[in-house]
Amino acid sequence: MEGEHIFDPEALEGSGGKGCAEGPEGNLEVSLRPNSLAEFVGQRRVVDDLRVTLTAARQRGEAPDHVLFSGPPGLGKTSLARILAAELSTRLISTSGPALEKPRDLVGLLTQLEAGDVFFIDEVHRVPKAVEEYLYTAMEDRQVDLTLDSGPHARMVTLRLEPFTLVGATTREGLLTAPFRARFGLLHRLDPYPVEDLITIVQRLAKLLDVELSDTSAQLLAERSRGTPRIVGRLLRRTRDLAQVRGSAPIEEALTQEALSRLGIDENGLEEMDRRILRCLAENAGGPLALKTIAAVVNESEDTLEDVYEPHLLRCGLIRKTSRGRMLSVTGAELLGVRAPSGDGSRSLFD
Repeated sequence: MEGEHIFDPEALEGSGGKGCAEGPEGNLEVSLRPNSLAEFVGQRRVVDDLRVTLTAARQRGEAPDHVLFSGPPGLGKTSLARILAAELSTRLISTSGPALEKPRDLVGLLTQLEAGDVFFIDEVHRVPKAVEEYLYTAMEDRQVDLTLDSGPHARMVTLRLEPFTLVGATTREGLLTAPFRARFGLLHRLDPYPVEDLITIVQRLAKLLDVELSDTSAQLLAERSRGTPRIVGRLLRRTRDLAQVRGSAPIEEALTQEALSRLGIDENGLEEMDRRILRCLAENAGGPLALKTIAAVVNESEDTLEDVYEPHLLRCGLIRKTSRGRMLSVTGAELLGVRAPSGDGSRSLFD
């Protein structure tokens, strides 16, 4: 079925802990992911809680509770789902919310599950309502009720399911319906990583890629990666490309700085789209501007702005969210060398 992937932990055996690369860039990223909780860097509270949950489930001989991972993109939600399956020595059946267009798409996957399998749904907030309702009984009662035919003589068939663990990943937890969210026994929020953890991550990746990376280069890459392991890995690979072309080893700070400049990442860690958003606000008196207006000006979707770019700008204190839209902050105005907008963007009685 399109959108479905089955991961077998046994495929990792003999791979030296590097996973199984199936192709070029995208699958290289998969091969560099951690394969156990011991290898996973950062998110200590989440990892500790998962370790307790898995140990208890193994001792009881049961499938762990259903798990919901939420947080910005690139923080390790998919990696943790793979790790859960590997730690339990079971299969990972993976799909995504948009791939589950109709109930039969979901039922086809559920009936394939074997005892103890981990069923991973990425972008779980995008599961259609009609499909989501079938998950309710699957999660609670390990069964799916199907209606055959239609009309007053329609027949109901109940399909029993093997014990399984549903793992959902979402960047928009607020879009989940309350009944669906309540059926997850474990709710874990992943937050952006501190620089110290990102340094450890990029050094591990450099070792797996057989790249000599200076400490100052590792520090620089970590600082420019927006608190996101996926980004620090991408920056390392692009820096490695430049170093290979230049015949430069080990990778020193000057070459790393050049690679980042080529990628349009400035000393503040901002990308071109970040700067376009800030300029858009500055050119409109600092705001407030509605998100849809900004999206139209910078030619990007509202979802991408809200999920990818806005969180970093907010964490850096460069913009503010108000009841009337987004505004340039004092810090953002100083960065651009413009006057900060007056007021807080809230409505008054006379608006």
